[in-house]
Amino acid sequence: MMQDSLPLGPDAGTATPGADALAAPYRPRRGRLAATLLLRRGGQAVMVALLVGTLSFLMMRMLPGDMAFRIAAGRYGYDMVTAHAADAVRAELKLAGPWLHGLLQWWQGLLRLDLGTSTVTGAPVAQELAHQLTHTMTLALAAVGLGSLFAVPLGLAAGMRAGGTLDRASLALSVLLRALPPFVLGILIVVLLSVQLNLLPAGGHGEHGTLIAPALTLALGLAATTLRVARDAMADVAASPYFLFARTKGLTDAAALARHGVRNAGVPLVAYLGVQLVYLVEGVVVVETLFAWPGLGHALVHAIFGRDVPMIQGAALVLGLLFVALHAVVDLACAWIDPRGRPGAWR
Repeated sequence: MMQDSLPLGPDAGTATPGADALAAPYRPRRGRLAATLLLRRGGQAVMVALLVGTLSFLMMRMLPGDMAFRIAAGRYGYDMVTAHAADAVRAELKLAGPWLHGLLQWWQGLLRLDLGTSTVTGAPVAQELAHQLTHTMTLALAAVGLGSLFAVPLGLAAGMRAGGTLDRASLALSVLLRALPPFVLGILIVVLLSVQLNLLPAGGHGEHGTLIAPALTLALGLAATTLRVARDAMADVAASPYFLFARTKGLTDAAALARHGVRNAGVPLVAYLGVQLVYLVEGVVVVETLFAWPGLGHALVHAIFGRDVPMIQGAALVLGLLFVALHAVVDLACAWIDPRGRPGAWR
């Protein structure tokens, strides 16, 4: 009778083979779950490609000013551009023709996986985007890694003793870091680590240690919220009946956390970090500009000023597809981590 009244938690099914076998026919298999997810995300990717590319093209055409003059200025510089150069660009790119023709040409190229050629540099858009996206992803991943390195353990420890001294101290630290904008954090890091202590380069790329300062700038802002997400998730787990029962039956706090806490608290944490990774990839323009980091956001700003429409369309398309792809990875990771769905969903 005592055995029938024991409280069951999200991962209790893994300890009872009979219950797991009984529930298995009602749970989707791994291949079906992954195929359904990928099919849904694939449809979203097609819609994103058409919508983002079309809107980018239309917005560039609707901007005030002479597009040919802006492109010529991007090629030759504002001091060297002339009306003759602008007319040559207009004739070369057929800017005087109907805009629908240009949009149809871009769609046709997209079906051939060809993003076109930059109107300013003359280089293939795909080649430039691959180079810039590599730097941006490196910076974003480094920021997520650094931010999680101290925010996740501190948040889990604060959540284990919600309302305690560590919890209140972590809240104050989170509010302080969140209140500082990224460009302020970046300037403080440059002044302290580069100017005063001469430990890191102040900017650029290729020199030893150039990644640390921009990654640390993004990581501190990310850690402010990550700490609270980890704390709240762990506090919910620590107050749950299955976690309380695990400690009642003799498990230490460390053992209960490792066996019952980490995976259950990890689901909202992984979902949050996945979304933040997308935002970091798409929103690091200020930090890339501050540290002269050759990433996608910095290049997109220059493309907008130069009216480089193929580059803008290609960058927006890559960011949109990356958003869909990273969300698909997060969905799969959450399904794998979640102990309530893992035994049956990943057979």
